[in-house]
Amino acid sequence: MSDRKQIPGKFVWFEHVSRDAKKAQAFYGEVLGWKFQPFPMGELTYDMIYAGDTMIGGYAALKGDRQPSHWISYVSVEDVDASAKVATAKGGKVVEGPFDIPSVGRTARIADPQGAEICLFKNATGDPPDAPAVQGGWLWNELHTSDSTKALAFYAAVVGFSHRSMDMGPAGTYHIISKDGVDRGGVTSHLLSGESPHWLPYVAVDEVDAASARAKRLGATIQMNPEDIPGVGRISVLKDPTGAVLAIMKPLPREKER
Repeated sequence: MSDRKQIPGKFVWFEHVSRDAKKAQAFYGEVLGWKFQPFPMGELTYDMIYAGDTMIGGYAALKGDRQPSHWISYVSVEDVDASAKVATAKGGKVVEGPFDIPSVGRTARIADPQGAEICLFKNATGDPPDAPAVQGGWLWNELHTSDSTKALAFYAAVVGFSHRSMDMGPAGTYHIISKDGVDRGGVTSHLLSGESPHWLPYVAVDEVDAASARAKRLGATIQMNPEDIPGVGRISVLKDPTGAVLAIMKPLPREKER
C-alpha cells in the first residue's frame, strides 16, 4: 500500500445512504452480486461493499429526516479544506465541514450551486491506482444538472476538472470531464420531471437486461429501460427499493490506443 499515490480528480469511493442498509444489502447482493462486511470505526460499525474481492464503497445512515435515500460519491482532491473554501466562493455550499476519519483520511460534503452534492476526500494512504472496472465495480460518474455551464465552471475551480463537449443530437450536449488527461465522468442537462440535480454513479455489469429484470423483480423502479447508446454501450437506470438511483452499464470494448 505504501506505493499508492494521490490521484486528484478520481472518484475513489461511493456510499449508499439510507435508513435501511439491510434492505439495500439484500437487493444489491441479488442484483449485482455485492457482498458486505462490517468494519469497526471507533464506537460505530461501517458496512463495506465488496465486488468480488475488491472493496468499492460502503453503507451509511441518513443524517436528517428530510433527506431521501441516495448515493454519494467521493472525489480525490489535494486539499479538502482549500477546495471546500473554493466551493463556497464559487456559489456552492459546505453541507458538512471538513473533518478527519481516523486512519482513513479527511473529507467534507459540499453542494454545487445547482444543489448536487458530492464529498471531497483526501486519502491518508493514497488512492487506488486506475484499473479496468471489475464486474460489479464502478465504471463512470455522471452529473445531471439544471445548468451545465455553471456546473462545469464550478467543478473546474473546486476539483480542477477540464472538459470537452460532444453533440449527442436529440439528447443534447454531453460534457466529458477529465483531470490530468484522464476522463473521470460526464455532465448532462438531462433531468427527469421533478428530479433534483445529482451525481449518478454507473456500475459495470455483463448483462444489463438480466440485471435490470432482477432489479425490477426485487422491487426497483426502472427509470430507464435497457438501451444501447451508440459508441458507448448498453445502459439502464434503476431506483432501488430504498429510493437511491444507480445506473448499470455494459460498455463497448475500447479500441486499443495506437
